[in-house]
This record gives sequence, C-alpha cells and structure tokens, in this order.
Amino acid sequence: QVQLEESGGGLVQAGGSLRLSCAASGRSVSILNMGWFRQAPGKEREFVAAIRWSDDSTHYADSVKGRFTISRDNAKNTVYLQMNSLKHEDMGVYYCAGGGSGSYVSRAYIYWGQGTQVTVSS
Repeated sequence: QVQLEESGGGLVQAGGSLRLSCAASGRSVSILNMGWFRQAPGKEREFVAAIRWSDDSTHYADSVKGRFTISRDNAKNTVYLQMNSLKHEDMGVYYCAGGGSGSYVSRAYIYWGQGTQVTVSS
C-alpha cells in the first residue's frame, strides 16, 4: 500500500514562494511517476507538474512554467514542488499523485494524497 502525504502549504503574499513536499511510504518514488495537481473552489482538479521515474523528465502546465519546479529526493522518498512568483490564481488545494502511467491526466495516477491548502493573498 502506497501512501502519500503532502505538507508545506500555507498563506503567502502574491509574489512569494512556497515549497510543497510529498512524502511517500510503501514504495520508492524513484520508480513511480509522480505529479502535482490543484483544485480551486468551484473548479475541476487541474494538472500542475509531473516527473517521470524512467528519465527524470519533467512536465508543467503552461500556467506555471518558469515559476514552479518539480523535483524528487530518492533518499528521502519525497517529491517537491517549488513554487515561486505565486499569483492569486495559484490558490487552491494541491494534491500529490503517484503511480500509474503518469501524465497530465489525473486518472493516469493510482495513489493520491489528502492535499494541502495554498492561499495567496493580494
């Protein structure tokens, strides 16, 4: 059984930074495709970023390219999402996802965390 636990969310001013962490247990993140999604109130869950286990390639939603960075630390079995230059529209619950074929589609992932709230003040 794989469990994912997010942390690092909080309140930040627009233009600020946060780093989200996703700690995995039950399987190594080095052999899992991992992704981050977010969901704003009243909106559908949307893709943010992904990293593939096979070649460490990364993929980002256009809305976050150049501002967010996904990475992983295999020794800590943790995946990170560094978020810089945060905007009001980045606000929402951020979910860590893992396993499956990975991609920008949520149904491609098997395991999900409970989410962590990111609030961006103007």
